[in-house]
Amino acid sequence: MENQIFELQYAIDTFYFLVSGALVMWMAAGFAMLEAGFVRSKNTAEILTKNVALFAVSCIMYLICGYMIMYGGDLFLSGIAGGDSLVDDALAASAENGFGGDSVYSGASDFFFQVVFVATAMSIVSGAVAERMKLWAFLVFAVVMTGFIYPMEGNWTWGGGSVFGLFSLGDDFGFTDFAGSGIVHMAGAAAALAAVLVLGPRKGKYSTDGKINPIPGANLPLATLGTFILWMGWFGFNGGSVLKLGDIASANSVAMVFLNTNTAAAGGAVAALVTARMLFGKADLTMLLNGALAGLVAITAGPDTPSPLEATLIGAVGGLIVVFSIITLDKLKIDDPVGAISVHGVAGLWGLIAVPMTNDGTTYVGQLVGAGTIFAWVFGASLITWLIIKIIMGVRVSEEEEYEGVDLAECGLEAYPEFVKN
Repeated sequence: MENQIFELQYAIDTFYFLVSGALVMWMAAGFAMLEAGFVRSKNTAEILTKNVALFAVSCIMYLICGYMIMYGGDLFLSGIAGGDSLVDDALAASAENGFGGDSVYSGASDFFFQVVFVATAMSIVSGAVAERMKLWAFLVFAVVMTGFIYPMEGNWTWGGGSVFGLFSLGDDFGFTDFAGSGIVHMAGAAAALAAVLVLGPRKGKYSTDGKINPIPGANLPLATLGTFILWMGWFGFNGGSVLKLGDIASANSVAMVFLNTNTAAAGGAVAALVTARMLFGKADLTMLLNGALAGLVAITAGPDTPSPLEATLIGAVGGLIVVFSIITLDKLKIDDPVGAISVHGVAGLWGLIAVPMTNDGTTYVGQLVGAGTIFAWVFGASLITWLIIKIIMGVRVSEEEEYEGVDLAECGLEAYPEFVKN
């Protein structure tokens, strides 16, 4: 009877991991739809190609070396593939911990859950460099980002490793990032910022007299659908990070994380909508969508400790600051077509800073040190990588190709062939 209980725990936690991972994988569709809606019609097929390709590249690179760098050991010799010995070891661990002890699950389910997080970080870069980057230059960077840059900072945080042997973010500073406001989202934004600085803005975005020229997206219904898909997938992103479902306490924790994730998104959406109305005199749909996403990013660092009202306020601050961040980056001539740097970078930083407000086990100093370490590493390594790629193969399409649209230049087809180009 006792062994059956342990087997049930193993099955429940493994299944929960897999379902959560599938929800996070579905976020790839959300990113694809969001970005396809925010770009012009002549660039839609290429942005969709990037999103599918980057997901595939992320899965392969994390399998080959990323997981090993992040958590140590050899992928195929550490039991990821499963087998009878793995099951016996897991049951032994479950017997030692008890049904209410640490989570026990298949190593393969852990890898699957981790790999979709890697793809999420890389998806953030895609939208920021839209409409003017070479497809193959982007995919070369994806190899480096998902196989080395992201796993390194992941090792320093979730992997429990030391930063180049100098200090430990967790042990020395108490850094906490529950589901990845900094480790995933701010990291992706840091890589995106490096790319945008190397790449430069789209032609016509900024006039010589300093005027900012809006370049509206072609399909806001698609962007709205993408936002709802991301909102849904975030329940797996944050909820799955509880890592366990096989006892009453864990089930209650999962429920609270789901609740806080949802209410933070709502708070971010409302705050961004009201802020846009006050600044522009109109209800700006793009700000509303980014506000919801900013609220989700902000709560991701600590969805397990706030009350629902506190989570709403954390999300609302994320929705507020994302509006001003988007405006500020435009004034600095940092061209981000989808607002990815603001949503994932600025709101991600806010999420890390907000954790000590509801979690007594963390400090503001520790959170800032962790945020600074992640940003410095990812931005610095990404900038060097982008510059090397620029020297070897170039990163930007020609001015003529940009004018005609990268759909034809990079993919040889159009997403909307029957439409007249803008």
